[in-house]
Amino acid sequence: MGGLNMSTVDDLVTRSNRLGADPRNTNYAGGNTSAKGRAADPVTGEPVDLVWVKGSGGDLGTLTPAGLAVLRLDRLRALVNGYPGVEREDEMVAAFDYCLHGRGGAAPSIDTAMHGLVDAAHVDHLHPDSGIAIATAADGPELTRKIFGDRVVWVPWRRPGFQLGLDIAAIARGNPQAIGVVLGGHGITAWGATSEECEARSLEIIRSAADFLSTHGRPEPFGAPIPGYEPLPGPQRRARAAALAPVLRGLASTDRPQVGHFTDSDTVLDFVSRAEHPRLAALGTSCPDHFLRTKVRPMVLDLPPDAPLDAVVARLRELHEEYRRAYRDYYERYADAGSPPMRGADPAIVLVPGIGMFSYGANKQTARVAGEFYVNAINVMRGAEAVSAYAPIDEAEKFRIEYWALEEAKLRRMPRPKPLATRIAFVTGGGSGIGRATAHRLAAEGACVVVADRDAGAARTVAQEIGDADVAVAVEVDVTDAEAVAAALREAVLAFGGVDLVVNNAGLSISKPLLETTEQDWDLQHDVMAKGSFLVSREAARILVAQGMGGDIVYISSKNSLFAGPNNVAYGAAKADQAHQVRLLAAELGAHGVRVNGVNPDGVVRGSGIFAGGWGAQRAAVYGVPEAELGAFYAQRTLLKREVLPEHVANAVFVLTGGELSHTTGLHVPVDAGVAAAFLR
Repeated sequence: MGGLNMSTVDDLVTRSNRLGADPRNTNYAGGNTSAKGRAADPVTGEPVDLVWVKGSGGDLGTLTPAGLAVLRLDRLRALVNGYPGVEREDEMVAAFDYCLHGRGGAAPSIDTAMHGLVDAAHVDHLHPDSGIAIATAADGPELTRKIFGDRVVWVPWRRPGFQLGLDIAAIARGNPQAIGVVLGGHGITAWGATSEECEARSLEIIRSAADFLSTHGRPEPFGAPIPGYEPLPGPQRRARAAALAPVLRGLASTDRPQVGHFTDSDTVLDFVSRAEHPRLAALGTSCPDHFLRTKVRPMVLDLPPDAPLDAVVARLRELHEEYRRAYRDYYERYADAGSPPMRGADPAIVLVPGIGMFSYGANKQTARVAGEFYVNAINVMRGAEAVSAYAPIDEAEKFRIEYWALEEAKLRRMPRPKPLATRIAFVTGGGSGIGRATAHRLAAEGACVVVADRDAGAARTVAQEIGDADVAVAVEVDVTDAEAVAAALREAVLAFGGVDLVVNNAGLSISKPLLETTEQDWDLQHDVMAKGSFLVSREAARILVAQGMGGDIVYISSKNSLFAGPNNVAYGAAKADQAHQVRLLAAELGAHGVRVNGVNPDGVVRGSGIFAGGWGAQRAAVYGVPEAELGAFYAQRTLLKREVLPEHVANAVFVLTGGELSHTTGLHVPVDAGVAAAFLR
């Protein structure tokens, strides 16, 4: 147990990050690693043996020391004496807390016993596709002996827990020549005297399994191609995916709202084009990490990719009802008085031949990871079918995992969702000013945000300010072009599954007296604001209606939609058009649960794209003040004597869409610090 604790921890984190960085070794947040070492007891000063193990919910690829649970090895191993047996093994997880060394650190995972009880200084437990392919093969024990001889031992399926730790520890003691085990239906575990040896042994098992599958696997393990099920050409495929995405998201959100992810990777497209995919998909996934995220099986469309769209949508609705009935039956078959309530009967994975895979979750990362896990499952099925037959753990065991009390407790520990969690916002003019502030505010409240702007670079900058592609994406759009608007919204639904919240913010202004206002001035402002808002709302409404989940459209209009300001006839008229669109669309879309409201700002100078683009200088000239003092000038003419900033407008957008005003539509909210002449009448 030698070695200073910091060196032990550093080596463990480095090893974990290397293993987790390669998807061939393990999936996201899958598996765990550990190291044993010695440190001084802070009370006695005497050396004490410890085990550092990746904590519950962490990811190997991004693991840091804070993600490790640290336990006293003597206390952990002493739990064996009080172990009440496999029927009560879940009680041991709570006992791990009494073995912790010091304060802080991560919560110990269910696999802690495996790491602490195996008498080796370093242990890796991983979920590689190649290893799980052997673990789920019908003749997995024979294949394990054939591939590894006596260096790797087969362990029959057992649910993760204390008993599995005891089993593996006994195998390691009884097979001193062994470097690890294949866990039936689950994954692999390896061990070593040093961190380097443990990692090398893990990679040996993974690569030996992969080499065997490659060398001995039969061609086309998924069967022959199905005529007519080959992938559509790229642009046509993505257009059909965008058309289906809102419908599918609405179905997948029947029990609770979901965010979506789409992939048309070669792995997925090949699988759904082959004769055996319906049979294999029905068998479901096996590794617990897989089906906890993908559910026991996907929903699979049984029509060719060129089938008429109306027929596809009708069939998807039928299949969804069948899926929900089958899931309820599955729950009722295995649930008992102690089972948690059914969490929802909608699919997490939908496979569409020739198009790709749609995956769903409570946020974009969860949806994306669910899709990645199903790709892992496809790879596992391919490997198992190539050398044997895919034989996952039985359905009753899957239910025990899915509705495990420990998993339920983990779900209950998750933080409360933010107000806009699961909502997908599309913000035009999002690259600057009010649009930028609105995009930031909506994302901060939990929304996924599509930052739309004619300036692609500005849109990308704002999206990157907000976060990664699981939170915000940028799209380039000219809102005066109907096809560009449709294309931008197609990108939005492919990025996040749909759209819930549209902010019509794109705008510009040219300040001129009537006699100096040209047709071009008039047309440009009406094209961008009146026509642009109409085009965006019309295209978004198609998505909102197809989803059937309600939604919000918010127009950023202006005080000038009500107030006859000097020298801005084109701007004021375009804003009045937008303001009336709010009333018209609120009346028309209310039957679909879509609320349409407006915000009327005034005097937003600092941070404003419109004012920076020349409007500020023009208005300053009209009022006879220096442009640098225009914001202060506007503030002094208000009732509150306060300057209006982009963030104040963004706050109003959130108030209208955050859930507290769920019964409000057709409203205009002034954000002008009080302009009596613009009071709504």
